[in-house]
Amino acid sequence: MLTPKSTRRAHTVRRVLTVLMGVVIALVAVPTAAMAAPAAPTPTIPGLPGVPVPDFLKPLLPAPPAPQATPEPAPAPAPPAEPAPPVPTKTGWVALADDASKMLTVWHNGKVVRTMPISMGSNDHPTPNGTYFTKEKYRDMYMDSSTYGVPVDSPGGYRTYVEYAIRMSWDGIFLHAAPWSVAQQGKTNVSHGCINVSTENGKWAFENFPTGTPIVVRGTVGGQYVQGS
Repeated sequence: MLTPKSTRRAHTVRRVLTVLMGVVIALVAVPTAAMAAPAAPTPTIPGLPGVPVPDFLKPLLPAPPAPQATPEPAPAPAPPAEPAPPVPTKTGWVALADDASKMLTVWHNGKVVRTMPISMGSNDHPTPNGTYFTKEKYRDMYMDSSTYGVPVDSPGGYRTYVEYAIRMSWDGIFLHAAPWSVAQQGKTNVSHGCINVSTENGKWAFENFPTGTPIVVRGTVGGQYVQGS
């Protein structure tokens, strides 16, 4: 016959066994939970809510898996740069004035180093196509239509102060700064035959283009440039 004291002892043993079984179950269940979720909660003993696993058992628990970084997509390859026009250059520099894009592209030793919007000769005064070679530079100058037979006071005449002028031909075609046509540069042709660029781009070309640098004009309605003219 069990006495009250024996009954209490039996209940205590059963309670201890229940707790130990809960610890064993928690140790088995923790790895599965840790792998199923990126950040598992602190494990507790089953049957005893809010009671964490004792510190002496924590070293036996597996470490939670490290979060997997999402790989970044590879950048799209850059389009190949347009090759320089196949013209001889003793300076290492070459430029292409393309009427379709209204842009001047500049290469140095085979690599594109600058692009700039341009405005070339209008349909009434088109810039001839072909290869020009830079001849002279003027930090500033007056351009006068009378030098090629159009009086200054005639309807098509002009006398205009310009900066950073690079002579391309002896008959009066220059690449030069034209701040008055910046709004048209890259869009329409409005000059009397010269290649108009902004003051910033004109200064850059003036400082970098050596004498003898080829400038190729392509795609205008101006016919063909005659070398030496």
